[in-house]
Amino acid sequence: MTETPKVLGQLVPAATTLSILYTTPGATNVVGSTIVVTNQSTDTTFRISIAVAGAADNAKQYLAWNAAIPANSFVAITVGFMLGAADVIRVYSDSGNVSFNAFGVERA
Repeated sequence: MTETPKVLGQLVPAATTLSILYTTPGATNVVGSTIVVTNQSTDTTFRISIAVAGAADNAKQYLAWNAAIPANSFVAITVGFMLGAADVIRVYSDSGNVSFNAFGVERA
């Protein structure tokens, strides 16, 4: 099994748009370590969800829901999550001035 530590995804989604940050490739699983959320503007909120096998958006998938993030600050969420093939990390912000970075190890 090959293990590749990497930046899984980087994204600044449009305001109020649920967007895909990362999709696990087929025949691969991921040990995720951290998601960093950085607010580059005024106070706002963000959301992060994990959809098993790319399932439709559902309240049970959310790790963060309308979490407040002050202007010009960041939040590092270190939870040690596992993803299977086709699992999806989705992100959202109210302002469109928030960047999301996910880090982990792909195992194929």
